[in-house]
Parts: sequence; structure tokens; C-alpha cells
Amino acid sequence: MLAFIFPGQGSQQVGMGAELAQTYPAADAVFQEADAVLGRELQQLCFEGPEEDLKQTENTQLAILTCSVAALQVLKECGVVPSAVAGHSLGEYSALVAAGVIDFADALHLVHARASFMADAGKTQPGTMAAILGMETEQLQGLCDTAEGVVNIANYNCPGQLVISGEVEAVNHVLELAKAEIGARRCRPLPVSGAFHSPLMASAQQKFAVSLESVAMQSPQVDIVMNVTGEFAADADSIRHLLFQQITRPVQWEKTLRTFEKTDITHFAEVGPGKVLSGLVKRTLPESSALNVEDVETLSLVTDEYGNGEQT
Repeated sequence: MLAFIFPGQGSQQVGMGAELAQTYPAADAVFQEADAVLGRELQQLCFEGPEEDLKQTENTQLAILTCSVAALQVLKECGVVPSAVAGHSLGEYSALVAAGVIDFADALHLVHARASFMADAGKTQPGTMAAILGMETEQLQGLCDTAEGVVNIANYNCPGQLVISGEVEAVNHVLELAKAEIGARRCRPLPVSGAFHSPLMASAQQKFAVSLESVAMQSPQVDIVMNVTGEFAADADSIRHLLFQQITRPVQWEKTLRTFEKTDITHFAEVGPGKVLSGLVKRTLPESSALNVEDVETLSLVTDEYGNGEQT
């Protein structure tokens, strides 16, 4: 069976979505809708940049959402149908659109609010994030526990790939400790504007609660696995609560993939820019296959494999 997985912040690049929009009216319509709903030229920012503007949280999240939904609409037209969906952090909103929980316009409004509140929180309570490769979860958690200040594991991405988030000094302290640990292969700061998925985002979380209550949500029409639990969510109320929690809680991505594995999903299509999630699938579930969809060439590979409604 096939799952669609949707990328989060960090997968952006100038030019993303342009080829699909130029080739497929369904993708172009998504970009046109985004521009109309937001009252700005998001399409131009995705296609032409500048890169510095595209990297700003307030722009990045909307751009990746729109590119992912554009690719999703083309896949639907090509008869590629998933058995389940999930998205990494921001990508969860693309997954909600794919599952029929919210419509694209509401996803744009939610992501716009989420990005703005997270950017504001990053300014009022400065923080950062860092990737740690090659360490066991318990080993890294022990280092976080010894640090002064706020620092926690924010992303459980795959075996041996973790991300920490928190106050700048605390994160840097854990980074230095991690470099001396046996097994640690790579420890590097991430170019982010805040301590996402940490308690430092509490102010953004509280503001976002109002936005979440203003949007109508339906029960999922396609099974969806949520970040906070790494498990399926079956009703709108649960999903709304998990989206609220997601801003300050870790992303349980490895657990998400293990949940898919238990339901006999062995094929994955990463829908949107980049192939970060495809790499995480291969490192977590080496027996599974993962393809990405971000342009005409990659779309063709996926439709050849999974088209006409096949879910092999």
C-alpha cells in the first residue's frame, strides 16, 4: 500500500513548483488560489525568489504548503491514490488537505497564522535548533537533562538522526557535549529563526489556539498519522488538539513511519519540494520504497509506479 508524506520547513528552493504549474492546469490553479486567498504574489516568490525572502519563516511555510498541494492535485488527476498520509511539522497541514480534514484556503489561513506567531515567538524568546547524527535517543536526552536552560529533543527523525531545540546557550552547550560522545558522527546548528517544537514556542501556541478554533474541520477521509503521537487520529476534535500541541511538542517522525509499517504500507511518495523525507524512509524502513514528486520528471516516475489508482 501507498502513503503520501509531505515535507516541512527546510525543503524550500527557488523555482519550486514552477515546472508543474507551467505543465499542469491543476497545479497552476493551486498557485492562483494561494495568491487570491493571501492577497500577494506567493507564486512569484516560489518561482523566482529572491532566496533570502523565501527563507523567512512567514514565507517558507506558505510556499511549501502551496507547492505540496499543487503536486497533490496533479497526482489526484493522474489517479495516484494513497491509503494513508502524514506530514513532517509544517507538512502536517498539506497532509490534512490530502485527507479532506481542511480545505486548501483554510490551510493557507492556518499556516499564515502559525508562521507569523512562530516568527514573533522567535524574536521575543530567541532560540535555535541543531541536528545530532549518530547518537541514541537516551544518550542525547541525558545531555539535554544536564544543560542549564531550555533544550529538548524536537525531532525524532529516524534512527541516529535527532534534532534539539531551545535557548541558544543551552543548545550550543549540548552540541559541544555531543561532539565528545562516542558514536556522534555530526553535530551542527540549523539555520532557523527560532526554537521550534520547544517550550519557547508557548506564546505562539496560545495565539494559534484562536486560529484553530475558527476553522471548520472534518473527520479524515484518508487515514492520517499525526506528529505529536506518531499514531492515527480519527476525528476532528483530536486533530485540532494535536495541531495545538504540535507547536511545542516534538515531531515523532520515526514512530510515524513505524505506524505505517504496522499497517502494511511499504511504498511512499514524498509530495512537495525536496527528498528529505524519502531519505528518512530509507533509513528507517530499508525494505520500503520511497519516491519524491516535485517536478515533471519525478511525477512521471511516481505515476508510472502507482498510477491508475494502483496501491501496490
